[in-house]
Amino acid sequence: MNDGLELLGLAGLGFAVGTYGTIVGLGGGFILVPVLLFLYPDYDPEHLTAISLFVVWTNTTSGSIAYARQGRIDYLTGLLFAASSAPGVLAGVFLVDFVPQRAFTIAFALLLLALAAVAVRGPPRGIRQPLSGRGVIVRQMVTAEGTYRYGYRLWQGVILSLGVGLISSVLGIGGGAVHVPVMISTLHFPVMLATATSQFILAFMSGGASVAHLAKGTLSGDQIVKAAALGVGTVPGAQLGARLAGRMKARTVIKLLVAGLLVLSFRLFLKGIAGS
Repeated sequence: MNDGLELLGLAGLGFAVGTYGTIVGLGGGFILVPVLLFLYPDYDPEHLTAISLFVVWTNTTSGSIAYARQGRIDYLTGLLFAASSAPGVLAGVFLVDFVPQRAFTIAFALLLLALAAVAVRGPPRGIRQPLSGRGVIVRQMVTAEGTYRYGYRLWQGVILSLGVGLISSVLGIGGGAVHVPVMISTLHFPVMLATATSQFILAFMSGGASVAHLAKGTLSGDQIVKAAALGVGTVPGAQLGARLAGRMKARTVIKLLVAGLLVLSFRLFLKGIAGS
């Protein structure tokens, strides 16, 4: 393939990933890694994760700017969770060196299936009264749609973010595919705030992981050129995705999420079993 056409195609892919990933609030890495596995089967998992995490950073940074304009980001929670994820992110950057590609592919497929099962359940029914007591963070957010008051146990959020940081760094998915469903179902965040705040958290997580990969040398040369081409496409894609998300019903977003997870997990599982 001509280099110019390849980079143009990657920018187009980045636009699609940015749009879709921002609509479902998951950053887009969970879509991009399987696609990269098929486009570049000779790349090691560490190179795929390095490219994906850089693209997730450009996507979530752009998406966070769009959501900030809409007043949907819980900044305090975002900063707490981002800081909690840092040790897991750094550990994952080095752990990925020891993951064989076949195991990497199968593990990713199983993770996507598990996330699809969580997404099918949808948000919890009814509204839980904010928690109270020691170790509980109570938040109140005023948006154009109304005022939201909710609470969560800080230790749960910290453990969640630590685990998400590790998983996202090893698999290159950015972490939103795990963060958003758990924030909604377990921590009882309002859906619209969970998706926006997750984008904000992922901007820090994926940015930190990208810096680590640059320092390590796994994001350089040909890989950084491809990552930059993809990133150029994700920036406008994320802006469009944030606008479209505000016009869609929650049920539609969940259907789009589950469909993507199931299709990609099936293809990856077959590829992992075949070992090619």
